[in-house]
Amino acid sequence: MNQNAIHTLNMSRYEWLQERKKGIGGSDAGVILGLNKYRTPFELWLEKTGQVEPQEIDSEAIYWGNQMEDVVAKEFEKRTGKKVRRANFMFSHPDYPFIRANIDRMVVGESAVLECKTASAYLSKEWEADEVPATYLVQVQHYLGVTGKEKGYIAVLIGGNRFIWKEIERDEELINMIFEAEKQFWTYHVEQGIAPELDGSSAAENYLKEKYAVAEKDKEIVLPNDYKDLINQYEQIKHDADVIKKAKTEIENKIKAELKDAEKGIIDSFVVTWKNQTQLRVDTKALKERFPDIYKQVLKETSFRKFVIKEAK
Repeated sequence: MNQNAIHTLNMSRYEWLQERKKGIGGSDAGVILGLNKYRTPFELWLEKTGQVEPQEIDSEAIYWGNQMEDVVAKEFEKRTGKKVRRANFMFSHPDYPFIRANIDRMVVGESAVLECKTASAYLSKEWEADEVPATYLVQVQHYLGVTGKEKGYIAVLIGGNRFIWKEIERDEELINMIFEAEKQFWTYHVEQGIAPELDGSSAAENYLKEKYAVAEKDKEIVLPNDYKDLINQYEQIKHDADVIKKAKTEIENKIKAELKDAEKGIIDSFVVTWKNQTQLRVDTKALKERFPDIYKQVLKETSFRKFVIKEAK
């Protein structure tokens, strides 16, 4: 399979991220399919349409992830006897140029790619037996679809002290499903500028705050009938949240009572801390009383829209 490819060897991280905005990469696939626990399709849409800057710029976690990539790749070579090499290209699907692939390594002498990962020890269960987290499985299949390779390997360093690797065979049916979802996302949402369904992310919240920053005074609309169900759900969730908060506080109190004056407690793989902390805060009441002129000078007017649901009398 022939691919268009952009050389990435001399790109800065910022340049690479800007180029990545122009298409859908492997790590985007899990987001589009709703498999990513940390990002939503709406957040991805904001990024791909240029409404927010790409994530990861100047990120400490990404920096160390990149540093460890080489360590994981070399360990894969030691454990398997295989040889790998950097691709240094951003590949594009020949039929859908916006579907792209940034491969960590190519496997020498095989029709295969290698994806390198690091993971927290708390996520080790996701890698047990033959398991591969769904978002990473989709990422590798995306790469196989773009490059035409027959298989993928994924190597992961878990908790900094446990190394595992797994082989992933090409799944044509899954690749087609991934590409259909990506084509829909790009052509409908990105190219036409139509937002995906709103979600509970802070990105969606900020988007609405900015888009509808000012309410037209005394303007009133009648909400569609099906919004009654949404409001009922909202009220139920508020009630459940109060119950959960009370249950959470009860558990905290029991643990605090057991800790007494100890600042740390340990059980199995969990560490509980209850430490003293000191913060410096401005006493606004004292400032207003003792220095009223200064208080007036530092006052800052803010404007926002307050969202409230209450039953009409």
